[in-house]
Amino acid sequence: MAGIIDTNILLYAVNRDAEEHPRAVDFLTAAGTSHDRWYFTEGILYEFFRVTTHPKVFDRPLTWREALQFLEPFLQSPNFDIVHAGEKHWEFLEHILSELNHPSGNLFFDIRTAALMREHGIREIYSADTDFLQFSGIKVINPVKSPSHFS
Repeated sequence: MAGIIDTNILLYAVNRDAEEHPRAVDFLTAAGTSHDRWYFTEGILYEFFRVTTHPKVFDRPLTWREALQFLEPFLQSPNFDIVHAGEKHWEFLEHILSELNHPSGNLFFDIRTAALMREHGIREIYSADTDFLQFSGIKVINPVKSPSHFS
């Protein structure tokens, strides 16, 4: 198994005060030592920086260097890759938008991730965000709620 790892899983892993912290760390450790392929989007990584360095959003904000230091093991691992929009990205985006009922606001962050997933043939996202349930063809797995699928 493999798929996109969403921002919230990274946030739980970096935030030692989060109830989900141990499960997020266990999941990311297992993902990093598996033979599976795991993905981030640029948006997910930038969102991680936005939240972890923002004093009004993150209780104990990180410096940008600390945030980057947390991400570096993933970015340097052969198991992890960053997916980018290709030439046909807007076609995938339009198709997803046509399936939704009045998409707006912050949902567009998730819409972009869903469009990238379809574009790259990635069917699973590891996330605690239930908004992904509204996208057809995407399986949402919450690794901080359910037991690790590596067990």
